[in-house]
This record gives sequence, C-alpha cells and structure tokens, in this order.
Amino acid sequence: MSGEMLLSMIGILFALFLIGGMWVPFAVGVAAVAYLLQLGGVDALRAMGLVSWGSMNSFTLTSIPLFILMAEILEGSGLGHRAYRGMARLVVRLPGGLLQTNIAGCAVFSAVSGSSVATAASIASVALPQLEARNYDRRMSLGSLAAGGTLGILIPPSIALIVYGTFTESSVSTLYIAAVIPGILATLIFMLFIAIRCLINPSLAPQEKVTLTGKDWLETVADLVPFTVLMVVVLGTLYMGIATATEAAAIGTVIAFFIAKIWGKLDVKIVRRALQSTVRSSGSILFIVLAAYILLYAIALGGLPREFASWVGSLGLSYAMFLLAVVVMYYVLGCLVESMAMMVLTVPLIYPVLLLYGIDPVWFGIVLVLLVEIGQISPPFGINLFVIQSLSKCKFEDVVMGAVPYQILMLLMIAALAVWPQIVTWLPKQMAG
Repeated sequence: MSGEMLLSMIGILFALFLIGGMWVPFAVGVAAVAYLLQLGGVDALRAMGLVSWGSMNSFTLTSIPLFILMAEILEGSGLGHRAYRGMARLVVRLPGGLLQTNIAGCAVFSAVSGSSVATAASIASVALPQLEARNYDRRMSLGSLAAGGTLGILIPPSIALIVYGTFTESSVSTLYIAAVIPGILATLIFMLFIAIRCLINPSLAPQEKVTLTGKDWLETVADLVPFTVLMVVVLGTLYMGIATATEAAAIGTVIAFFIAKIWGKLDVKIVRRALQSTVRSSGSILFIVLAAYILLYAIALGGLPREFASWVGSLGLSYAMFLLAVVVMYYVLGCLVESMAMMVLTVPLIYPVLLLYGIDPVWFGIVLVLLVEIGQISPPFGINLFVIQSLSKCKFEDVVMGAVPYQILMLLMIAALAVWPQIVTWLPKQMAG
C-alpha cells in the first residue's frame, strides 16, 4: 500500500510542477499534504506546525542569506569586473585567451560568492562585450561562461552544500574542505579542455599578445587582493575551526561591504537592490527547504525511506551499478527539475541507501553538487543557460551547444571521484588530523 501511495504522491508532485506550472515549494507542499491525508487523514496534519518550526529553527540555515548578501554586494558593486581584469592579465596568454579568463574569473568569484547565478552573471556581463569585440567563437564563449558559472556551487562557500549538510546532518565546514580539491580540479580540467580545443583549432580564439609592465603587475595585484583577503578570512576561519559557517558568512558580509566601498562602487541604491535580491533569493530557497521538510515528515511517517532502502538492497545492485543508477537518475532529473528542488526532493529518500552501501555522505555531497552543476547547464531548465542567453541575446541553441562538452567533462570527473575517492576525502582527513 505504501508503495502505491508513494507513486501517487510522485504523480501529484510532477503533475503540479511539470504540467500545472506550480511553483516548486507549493508543488512539494501540496504533494506532501496529499500524502499525509492518505496516510492518516486530518489527524496526520497536526504535527505540521512543529515540523515547520523545526525545519527553520536551524543555525546553519542562517548562513544562506548572509552568503547571498555577500555575493549580491560584490556583484552590484562591479567587483566582478576587477576579478575578470586581474585574471585576464595572468592567463590571457594561454591557448584560448579570454576563454581561459572566463573560467579563471568564475573560479575566483566563486570563492567569495556561493551562487552559480551570481557568478555567471557577474563575469558574463564583463566578458561578453570583450569576447564579441575580439571575434571569439560564439559557442565556445557562451559555453565557457555557462560552465564557469557552475563553479559557484562547488567552490566554497557553496549554498548547495549548506542545504545538503542540513538534510544529512553533515558538517558544512567538512563539506567545504572536501570541495576545495574538486573545485580546483574542475577549474583546471575546464581550462585544459579550452587549451586543447584552441590548439587543435586556432580559429576558435585569437592569439592574445600581452606584455605586462611593472605598473600592470601592481594593478593585477590590486584587482585580486580584495578577493584574496575575503577568501582567506571566510574560508580560513572555517577550516581552522575559528568560526561556524554562519559566523564566517557574517564576517565575510561585513568585509564585502568594506571591499565594495573601497575597491568598487557602493551606494544606497546598490545596497537596497542587494538587500531586496537577498530577501527574494533567501525566501525562495528557504521556502523550498520548508516544503521539503514537510515532505520528509510525510515520507518518514509512511516508512518510505526504510522501505526504499530495503527495496534497493533487494535488487542486489553492486556498488558500481548503484552509483551508475544514481548518476543516470540525477542527470535525467536535472533536465526536468530545478536544481535546489532536485536536491531537497531526493536526498531524504536516497540517504538511507547511501548508508546501506557504506558511501561516505561527505563524498556523495560533492558528487551530488557536480550532478546539480550538470543540471544547471542542461536544457530545458538549466538556469545558467538562461542567464547567459539573456545577457548575450544570442540563440538559446548556441548556449546549449557550447555547454555540452562541459557536461561530459563533469561526468568524467564524477567517474574519477568514484575511482579515486581520496580526491574528496584526503583534505578533510588532513584537517581533522
């Protein structure tokens, strides 16, 4: 009976979300309430108040609006331009020129942003006019910006990892430490791909000839110092155990205000716009989390996580087959469901199965973020695709085709993490030791 109820709930959810076009948290909430009514009638709804309070009464979740505000201040003050300019001087002579700067600039901005959309929008707004003026290949340009933006949810601080840590009760600090090497590796893989493509076909990117004077080097240092200071303070306090994620986010937000005022452009209008955007983004994310907790209560009341774990165990899947099934599932979901909704809907169900297979939750958190990244550049709902398309005014098809190779690269990286899990687990063990 519970299996039929689960199918019924999933049917309601997808009908409301995909067919009816209902906003994600309402679709999730309605499906959860419908399932609760099937389980125990009106009496099953009595605990919803306590569940709702418990879902939001989380110290870790308070870091989300703070990290978002930090990113909005940096984006609104125009510091993305300085990050791009500083990295351009360092990497523009590599094969691929400004395409390399797209990835490197996104990586630097990601380390102080935590948001994929903020990263893609900030760097793309600066890069697109320069790429077009220099006649870079359009699809390569658009794809590098869309894929580079996804680094915003892998390189710490990452809002996606905060949400994952909340649902699995994993340490956000440990997740951040675990994401450092994969984040650097993803950046290098993207840059290596661009270099190889441009060496094979030089027409994709003009060869940039730049000679840096002593003044240029000083300006480069000045451009990158603000981000370096912010990275060191926010991530350093986390890694050394001096501050929690929320405290580090608060410190970083205060520093971001000072940096934006000194190195960027900051006025009352920009602050007001940043606060408004923070409220909207935070409200959207936390509303999804609230609805997901109600759904989690519903499926826990019905014993579905336990039954799902038992059912998967009865299939006799090997470790490799199970991981392959998970990757395929998330790849398909990424094409249909918004990334944050995909996480909160699936993690409560799949987490008990991870324990059954002895999978490290921290390792899986990094793999899941990579899968979410793929979803962000997968049509038809990849949010980064829409961000880049709206800024470039190009055909949506060009953005999609430019991003496809990076999907393949991220799938290969997931395979590498499966073969060598130490890529994720080594640094947290060193920090713990």
